[in-house]
Amino acid sequence: MKPVILLTGKNGQIGGELLRFLPQLGEVVALDRNQLDLSKPNDISRTIREVRPQLIVNAAAYTAVDQAGADVAMASAINGEAPGLMAKEAKKIGAALVHYSTDYVFDGCKKTPYDETDSANPINVYGKTKFAGEQAIRSSDVPHLIFRTAWIYATRGRNFLLTILRLATEREELRIVSDQVGAPTCASEVAAATAKILTRMLGRNDSDFVFSEVSGTYHMTAAGQTTWYDFAKTILEKAEATSHSLDWLAAATRGRQLMARRVIPISTEQFGSPTPRPAYSILSNSRLIQTFAVALPNWHTQLQGCFVSNSIAANHVAD
Repeated sequence: MKPVILLTGKNGQIGGELLRFLPQLGEVVALDRNQLDLSKPNDISRTIREVRPQLIVNAAAYTAVDQAGADVAMASAINGEAPGLMAKEAKKIGAALVHYSTDYVFDGCKKTPYDETDSANPINVYGKTKFAGEQAIRSSDVPHLIFRTAWIYATRGRNFLLTILRLATEREELRIVSDQVGAPTCASEVAAATAKILTRMLGRNDSDFVFSEVSGTYHMTAAGQTTWYDFAKTILEKAEATSHSLDWLAAATRGRQLMARRVIPISTEQFGSPTPRPAYSILSNSRLIQTFAVALPNWHTQLQGCFVSNSIAANHVAD
């Protein structure tokens, strides 16, 4: 009998991609924010008790970084308290939990890639609430996998890729922050890597899920590094060089021609964001590679994949 998998955030960037993979692993009960409001604890408990999954995959999150500072209670409920409650309910029924976290749990003061053993020190509300969620899961003692990822984008939803393409149809000049360093990571690759890991775990010892040996926190990001400025320039170069029709690209640009002719590098201070962000948030993926023999492609390769077809073939994850 296939295991029951409860997926939250099915319409989100990672959740939407997971829907392409998880049905191959089990019977998926996928819910969006209208079906399961993570700010309502009673709804979370009731849903888990009714579905009784063997695995919960929490792909839902409060991801509006700037807005979180003005909506602390909601961000805390969704990012911090809900994952902890999921973990407690999962433990009661003998289920395991997969959860996604962020590079923003770090302050960005380091100059070399962050390991899982580095101390977290989030510098904004979003990062603080995400780290609170991690801590709640770990303290519950439920079998779990916490995947920290970074600079997530997709060909759907709201993200840097789609924003740059939209702005490029409206302005001749784009001013982009050049002093923040990270690893842009495509949601499809995160979903593919997650599914690959879960597939291997499903095959262990003829058991549905065996988390005891590998339960913990792992970094899961694209290889390489770049800045928002260089990422934006590369996006526009790829878009300009794309000769075939892509539905998602047409939607992002609303069928208009790109008019941006200049991309100007600016500092974080010049950008004037109300929310501090890490200047350096490269995560080391060594533990993920060593434990699961899974490595995500370079960020440039991932971006190129978006411009190849309407359906991103999220199969680049290497053994």
